Amino acid sequence: MRQSPHQQEDTRPFVAPCRTIDNAAPLRWLHKGWTDFLAAPGASLVYGAIMVLVSYLITAAAWWFGNMGLYLGLLSGFVFLGPLLALNLYAISIQLQQGRRPSLSQSLSQARSCFGDALTFTVILVVVFLVWARAANLMYIFYPVNEWHLENVLLFFGVGSSVGALFCAIVFIVSTFSLPMIMDRKTDMVTGVITSTNAVLRNKFPLFLWACLIGACLLVGLLTAYLGLLVLLPVLGYATWHGYREVIDAREWSSRFDLPEEP
Repeated sequence: MRQSPHQQEDTRPFVAPCRTIDNAAPLRWLHKGWTDFLAAPGASLVYGAIMVLVSYLITAAAWWFGNMGLYLGLLSGFVFLGPLLALNLYAISIQLQQGRRPSLSQSLSQARSCFGDALTFTVILVVVFLVWARAANLMYIFYPVNEWHLENVLLFFGVGSSVGALFCAIVFIVSTFSLPMIMDRKTDMVTGVITSTNAVLRNKFPLFLWACLIGACLLVGLLTAYLGLLVLLPVLGYATWHGYREVIDAREWSSRFDLPEEP
């Protein structure tokens, strides 16, 4: 019996193919991200300012409740919620690649085009974030640092950093290219996550360097009382978009936007 057009078998691969990249790729992405920032400084600083404001609100809440575990957990939310906040930054990069002048209203409109799958992904990230926040709070209970002895402090930060690194690694692997792919192509969240995982595992060292660069940028933001994030977070958002375009070959899926090939 013949299948109707709607029942025809989907012949697309289960995962989008990925290209092998060299170790210098993360630096190229940062350079392209910086170029996009300079091409759209106004819109970039608006989103950067929003992220900085959220940072101050998180810190103020943790300081008010006086709980170091809560502070570390909430602060780690950047790692989990950052990719979602970058959706509008991806839209700005898209407009620049289309040769258009970036617009905040247009970036919001473009981000809404993948809102459904992005919302599903966000729920997963929020669950992971809440689990980590709870774990951080429990660490504060089992490893209290009310008395600031060096041994207690080192143990607390050692255990906390190890647990946090595990959560961060999982989220990094599944989110590096998934949200950009959902933004770029008419695909689902599961395909995006599997594609991202496959690409990271096939390019372990370059993506490890990319993770280190992200961590270094976040550290600079902390050392500058979050003011450095005003610039660094938008640059990282643009760089992530260009990284996705260089690594992932998603031509089998319909595109949401008309874009030239990544140089």
